[in-house]
Amino acid sequence: MLLRQLEYLVALARARHFAQAAQACYVSQPALSEGIRKLEEELGIPLVQRGRRFDGLTPEGERVVLWAQRILADRDALQGEIQALRSGLSGRLRIGTVPTATTAVALLTQRFCASNPLATVQVFADLRAEDIVNRLRSYELDAAVTYHSSAVAHGLKVVPLYQERYVFLTQWPATDTGPAEVTWEEAAQYPLCLLHPMMQGRQVLDAVFESVGVSVAPRVETDSIASLFAQVRSGQWASIVPHAWLHVFGVPTGMRAVRLVRPVRTERIGLVLPAREPVSVIGQALVDAADRAGIAAALDEVPE
Repeated sequence: MLLRQLEYLVALARARHFAQAAQACYVSQPALSEGIRKLEEELGIPLVQRGRRFDGLTPEGERVVLWAQRILADRDALQGEIQALRSGLSGRLRIGTVPTATTAVALLTQRFCASNPLATVQVFADLRAEDIVNRLRSYELDAAVTYHSSAVAHGLKVVPLYQERYVFLTQWPATDTGPAEVTWEEAAQYPLCLLHPMMQGRQVLDAVFESVGVSVAPRVETDSIASLFAQVRSGQWASIVPHAWLHVFGVPTGMRAVRLVRPVRTERIGLVLPAREPVSVIGQALVDAADRAGIAAALDEVPE
């Protein structure tokens, strides 16, 4: 069994297309097909459902892909550690994030890059929590910043970062100080712009509204926190945003960010890595950066 054959199989599982998988592996399509055929011969099981086009993997193939992804990830981790021992950490860190945690990722990668000048970072922003879990389990991401609950449910390694809390964002005349806090029931009475219902950040809000016996029907929905700020800036809508995003925008002129109470709701956000031992050298460097970054303190300094 050759590692190259495992690369072919993993590429085919991702692309779901022979020609595209071959292109990703920088080989011809016949070479890729022949490599997978030889792997099937050696293992003694069919891996691919063959027809006029790619019809999917067999059940056996789906299992072998999981092992192949793990073996290739371990290969890459070993190469990275050897390189780090020779000349310092290099290579590319692939980190994903849910939309609400993008601010924390910026603070984290800043510390990581300062400590590892030879390394680069690729950020995959605005991913759904379930997409992050899938990409971590298939080793397409080295780490992610996401909701603690979704990571723990899938047995991933979690390093706590901060508690996400929420503020009510609205236009407010500069001459009017307005209320110091707003209840969730009161917030539901405003014309709202919120995240899309399929996003975990929105599902958290819906659960709070349900707990106080109200429902909301936003006039505008989006998959972007920045878009929420832009919609409120138009003057027609109000929104509920993570407090951490005030670290990016502050409280824009003409707006107010008001504490949401009764209840005060928080969600744990963590740095999440694949469940593997030992942790890859680039993953451990990110954990070390998180320990030094002081993310929770930095986000709590932002005034409302």
